[in-house]
Amino acid sequence: MKPLHWHPSLWLFTLLVAPLVAVGAIDRYALVTRHNIEWNDLGGQIPLGNGEFCFNADATGLQTFSGSTLSHWAWHSAPLPPGCAPADIPSTGTVETGRIEGPMKTAAARGELDGWMFRNPHPANLARLRFVRADGAALPPNAVSAVSRRYDLWSGLHLSRFTADGESVVVETCVHPTLDLVAVRAESSLLRERQLVVALDFPYPSVNSGSPWVGDWNQPASHRSDLTLHADQQRAEIRRTADAATYQVSVGWAGKPLVSQAAEWKHTFKLAGDASGRLEFVCAFSDKPPGVLPTFAETRRAAAERWKNFWTTGGAIDLSQSQDPRWRELERRIMLSQYQMAAQSAGSWPSAETGLMGVDPWSSQFHMEMVWWHLAHYGLWDRWPMAEQALGCYQKFLPVASQLAKQFGYRGAKWGKQVGPEGRTAPWDGSFVLHWQQPHPIFFAELEYRLRPNARTLAKWKDIVFSSADYMADFPVRDEQGVFHLQPIMPPSEQGITRDTVFDLAYWRWGFDQAQRWRERLGLAREPRWDEVRRHLAPLPVLNDVFVHSALWHDTYTKRAWEHPDPIGVLGMLPPLDGVDHETAHRTVLKVWQTWDWKKCWGWDFPWMAMAAARVGEPQIAIEALLKDAGNKNHYDQRGMNTGGPCPYLPGNGGLLYAVAMMAAGWDRPGSEGFRTANKAPMTHAPGFPQDGSWTVKWEGLKQAP
Repeated sequence: MKPLHWHPSLWLFTLLVAPLVAVGAIDRYALVTRHNIEWNDLGGQIPLGNGEFCFNADATGLQTFSGSTLSHWAWHSAPLPPGCAPADIPSTGTVETGRIEGPMKTAAARGELDGWMFRNPHPANLARLRFVRADGAALPPNAVSAVSRRYDLWSGLHLSRFTADGESVVVETCVHPTLDLVAVRAESSLLRERQLVVALDFPYPSVNSGSPWVGDWNQPASHRSDLTLHADQQRAEIRRTADAATYQVSVGWAGKPLVSQAAEWKHTFKLAGDASGRLEFVCAFSDKPPGVLPTFAETRRAAAERWKNFWTTGGAIDLSQSQDPRWRELERRIMLSQYQMAAQSAGSWPSAETGLMGVDPWSSQFHMEMVWWHLAHYGLWDRWPMAEQALGCYQKFLPVASQLAKQFGYRGAKWGKQVGPEGRTAPWDGSFVLHWQQPHPIFFAELEYRLRPNARTLAKWKDIVFSSADYMADFPVRDEQGVFHLQPIMPPSEQGITRDTVFDLAYWRWGFDQAQRWRERLGLAREPRWDEVRRHLAPLPVLNDVFVHSALWHDTYTKRAWEHPDPIGVLGMLPPLDGVDHETAHRTVLKVWQTWDWKKCWGWDFPWMAMAAARVGEPQIAIEALLKDAGNKNHYDQRGMNTGGPCPYLPGNGGLLYAVAMMAAGWDRPGSEGFRTANKAPMTHAPGFPQDGSWTVKWEGLKQAP
C-alpha cells in the first residue's frame, strides 16, 4: 500500500532496513510445522475452529471426556425470574440516571433481575460428540490407552490414535473454513463390530462451566431435539429448541452407518459404523438447514486450503537463527497465539476472555475494554479482515451507548463494560466508572485508516469516533481553577475508584488528538470543546519522577504494585504524546519492572510491559517480560493458550501478538503521518529486540504500530 506521506529520512530507513528484512525469505512451512501441537492428555482440549465456530476436541478426536461445541452466533437466555417481564429489563443495563458519581448502585427496578442480566445471554453448547459403548454407556478413561495425537497447523487436521479395550482406533477431525461444520473419519474393528458407536447429544444451555462439558445435562424436559431422518439421502436433521433459542443440526454420512435416536434419552442420537469398520460423517450447525453438505474429504481439502492461505499471507516472524536458547519458546507462543486467535477470535462478535472454549466467569459476554486485546493485533499482522466483522459491534451498539450517555446526562456515546450481543451493560460495581474502553473505537478507526486511507474508512468510523469523543469531552469535571478531572474513575488495575488515573488521562489526550485529525481528514473544522478539555485536562500524575496510578494514590509502588501496571501504558500501547516526558516514562518502566508483583498480574500485562520497554529503549526488558516466569500468569500451555486469567485467557495471546509485531516492525518514526513528537526509538531492524547479537529476527508482512 502506498504510504500517506514520505519523509527523506524514511527513504534512508527503507534502504538501510529493507535488506535486513528481505534477506532469506521465511520458509513458512518449516516455521509453522515445527510448532505442531502434540498433546496426549486424555481430556486436554484442542480448539478446532474457523474464527466463528469451534469444536473443542479431546485426545479421542471427539469430546469423549471433555470439550464443547461453541459459536459466536449461538446465544441463549434463560426465562426471566417469576413475575418479571421483558419490559422490566433496562435496555442500557441500568435504571440509574444523572451524572456518574460513584459505583453502580442498582441495575433494575426489580433486584432479582440484576443477577439474571449478569448471566444472560450466554453462549450455548451446540452439541457433544462422544465415543460410547453400543448400549450408550460412557467409555471409561481406563479403557483408553496408548494415546498419540497431533494437530497439524498447516492443514488444520487433528489426528488421534489410541486403543480402546485393547483395539486400535484412528480418528481424523477437522472444521470447515466457512461453514460451522465438523468433519470426522474414524476407523476401528470396534466400529465394525458395533462395540463402539458415536453419540451426538445435547444439553440444556446454561452458564455451567464446572464440568468437562458446558451445559446442564439433567434437564431433559426443558428443551427439544426433533429428528427428521432421510436415510436414503444419508442425512438427518435435528431441530433444537431451548426457550427462545433455536438452531438446526444437520448430519451427513458416507457408507451405511446407522443413525438412530437413543431410546434411553431423547437428546441422544447414535451413529454406528458398518462392515467396513469406518465411520465417516459431518455435523453442521446453523440457524436454518444448510444446502448440500460437504463430505469429509471435501471438508479436509477446504480446511487445508484455508490454513495454508492463512499461514502464507499476513505477517510472519522467524526467530530460529537466534543465539538466545529461549527463541523456540517465544516463537512457539507467537505461532500458536496466531492459531488460537484465528480459530476462536475472528468471527461475528468480539471474543469472550476464554474464547470459544467454554463459558467464563462473566457468562462469556464481551469485556469492551478487552476488545483491543483480542482484535488490535490484526492491524499489525496485515489480517484486518479477520477483525472487521467483530468490530461491527460498535455500529450495532451505538444506539444503546448513545442512550446510556443521555440517561446519565452526557453528550455522545458511553460504551458499556461487560455486554452481550444486545449491547446492554451487565451489573457490576465498576460498570460505569471503568472508562478506558471509551477511546478504543478511535484506536480501531486509526488502525483501519492506516491500512485503508480513503473516504470510505472515514465515513465508516465518523459517527463512532465523534460520539466517543463527545462523551470524553463531557465526562470530566472542571474545578475552580479550570482544570478538568476524570472523576470518578476506576483505573485498568481496578484497585478502587479515584480520580485522574494516569493511563486514562493519557488515553483521553490521544483520543482527542485522533478525533480532531479525523475531522481534519474529512475537511471539517476542529471541535472547540474537544480542544478545550484536552488543553486543560489534569496533568499526568507523577511522584518521585515516575508516573503513578492516580493523583490520589501515592502508594503505587508499595501497596498497589500488583494487578495491571497502568503507568507503563502511557508510552507503550500509546505512542508519544505532547506533554508526556520520555525520561519519566523510561524511569517508570524501570521502576515497575523492579517493584511489581508479577504473580498477581494478568496475561496481557506482560506484553503491555514489553510494549513500554521497547518504546523507551529497553529491549532486554521487553524480552524478559514476554518470557518472565510468573507461574500460570504468563504461561502458555501445550496448545499455546495463555493461562493468565481464571480461565484460558485470549487477551494474553492477542497482547503477545501486538507486542512482538511492534518489537519486530517498529512504530511510527519522523516523517510518518502518525508521528507527533520526538521519538527516541532506535531506527534499526527489529527495534524492540536486543541488538547484542543474541536475537536474529526475520520478519515479513508486518505493519508498524502507531
